Amino acid sequence: MYHAFTPSFGMKNRHIQTIYQTFFRKTENLQFQIERFNLSDGDFLEAYWHSTNKIKTNTPIVIIFHGLAGSYKSPYIKGIMSALSNAGYNTVLMHFRSCAENVNLLPRSYHSGETADAVEFINALVLRFPHSKLLSVGFSLGGNMLLKLLGEMKDKTPLAGSISVSPPMQLDICANAINKGVSKIYQRRLVKDLNKALVKKYAVNDMKSLIGIDKKDVKKLKTFWEFDATYTAPIHGFTSAQDYYTQCSSKQFLKDIHTPTLIIHSSDDPFMHKDILPSKEELSKNVTLELSKYGGHVGFIEGTFLKPKYWIEKRVIAFFKEVLDS
Repeated sequence: MYHAFTPSFGMKNRHIQTIYQTFFRKTENLQFQIERFNLSDGDFLEAYWHSTNKIKTNTPIVIIFHGLAGSYKSPYIKGIMSALSNAGYNTVLMHFRSCAENVNLLPRSYHSGETADAVEFINALVLRFPHSKLLSVGFSLGGNMLLKLLGEMKDKTPLAGSISVSPPMQLDICANAINKGVSKIYQRRLVKDLNKALVKKYAVNDMKSLIGIDKKDVKKLKTFWEFDATYTAPIHGFTSAQDYYTQCSSKQFLKDIHTPTLIIHSSDDPFMHKDILPSKEELSKNVTLELSKYGGHVGFIEGTFLKPKYWIEKRVIAFFKEVLDS
């Protein structure tokens, strides 16, 4: 069973909730089986598998989608994979392009609405594991992508259940929210990570002719608006950053979701603004939105600073049990 998220008094601050895992969480080193998954456009993804010890041909598989600049090294990813494994699931983290160890081959990368790679990967798992139920969890950017994918696939999705944690469901509003006040600190760090990944692409592609800026000028991109206008939009076929945000925001896809889906959000998320939240009319009957007063961004930590408890992991396991039992 699970209970509603209730942080202790000392853990209510939204910035503590948001940064705690990055700086203070002690995680175990998980054993991974690494798969290079070849994509139909000639590029590849790196999938990291972490298995339960009780492997059967029908063991359910949870596909995990990380957030912006996340990877198998991210504490929240290690935490959820470990918790799900202990609960009897096989897990696989599908890294978005260039997010694991190797730089991808093509100039393009990933973004908040890039669903084609995930669909290709999920469809391959359906063929490889015909007796296993497939479930999915997406965090932040990966959560927005997952909701969009579910809405696009409607009743054709092979996923039995899905959870989206802290998804930026309206991208332009989120890009504005993270460009204000203290939240600018998060933007600075994330854009720096994006810039680093883009610089690596100059070694394998003629990026200057594609996006019109020298490698040395990449570091001048300081906001999501600037990065997405310079790189994300033109490389992925959008006319502008606003066009990308408009087409890829998941809020407009929620009404078309047929899969049992849980969205977990907090009102104090420093990456967001209350205007991103959907109304009841914008949700299909298969989607449940759980909104906490506290929790930060991909936080939801109970217990104390020295003895934290990760509520999200309990909630994910409880929801998937409910889905499989029904």
